[in-house]
Amino acid sequence: LSVYLEDYAHTIQTREQLVIQEYADALLVIPKTLSVNAAKDASELVAKLRSMHAKGQHSEDSNDDDLKFMGLDLVNGTIRNNLLAGVVEPAISKIKSLRFATEAAITILRIDDRITLYDTKGLA
Repeated sequence: LSVYLEDYAHTIQTREQLVIQEYADALLVIPKTLSVNAAKDASELVAKLRSMHAKGQHSEDSNDDDLKFMGLDLVNGTIRNNLLAGVVEPAISKIKSLRFATEAAITILRIDDRITLYDTKGLA
């Protein structure tokens, strides 16, 4: 999703491009945190994973179709095909988690905007 959002962000010419780019970067926190918690080299693993996902999304070669199933193997510190390894996650769970996290971030930003509108003498 991060690779797709970064590609989409480059097609937008407004300030919304920055928001989409930052959202894509925020999605990378998940694999980075998992890698760090497993005492693995997070930078290397996430870079390899992003490279494989990007190749899978942009390649015309049918042999690269399985790259979208690549994920982290934190026991061995490698990248593997999670579908072949039997790791299957329900999409509805991921969608709900992303939706709730996005709504929480929007709520926090709205509160922050309202707080910054007021100074000690009233409206800024």
